[in-house]
Amino acid sequence: MKKDRQFSADDFQRFLNWLDPDPEKAAQAYEKMRRHLIKLLDKRGCRFSEDLADESFDRVILRLPNMPDPGKVVPAAYLVAVAKNRYLEYVQEMSRMDSLPDSDHANFLSPTPGQGAELDEALDCLERCLAELPPENRQLILEYYRENKRAKIDNRQKIAEELGLTFNALRIRAHRIRDSLRKCLDECLKGESYH
Repeated sequence: MKKDRQFSADDFQRFLNWLDPDPEKAAQAYEKMRRHLIKLLDKRGCRFSEDLADESFDRVILRLPNMPDPGKVVPAAYLVAVAKNRYLEYVQEMSRMDSLPDSDHANFLSPTPGQGAELDEALDCLERCLAELPPENRQLILEYYRENKRAKIDNRQKIAEELGLTFNALRIRAHRIRDSLRKCLDECLKGESYH
């Protein structure tokens, strides 16, 4: 999921004081609201309810110093509104991922009759070109195109999280690697070596 700017210990303490001046009651309110947000997001079919709930808290913590009069704002209602907005962003992110075309390489691995030798040559070139990639790029591109349909999207989400990237940044990185592979493949299939 998206990574928001980090907040300080003072920011977090200000947030807890906003929930309740009593530290024990503030901690209980925090946990209760977090559970409520997770349930709310789960009911909407969110696959990352805990992450989105935490991001919602992070956003509120960062906004709190800039609120004109935080004492007039009901914390639970404000958090629910922020979580709903974050959920809408999540839905947009997921729909963008669902609509990403992978058609440019689908035909490559679906040979028509009589293409067996050409496919073998292309696969040999692909293996050579993959071997020329730096190990981290090779692993990323192989992981990026692993799985199908919904599992592919979930896998890409996991990759992005592990690398600390947004979906779009991961897509751009994979696109650049794929472009270098395509150039290498073109050269290899023409009988030239590519470096």
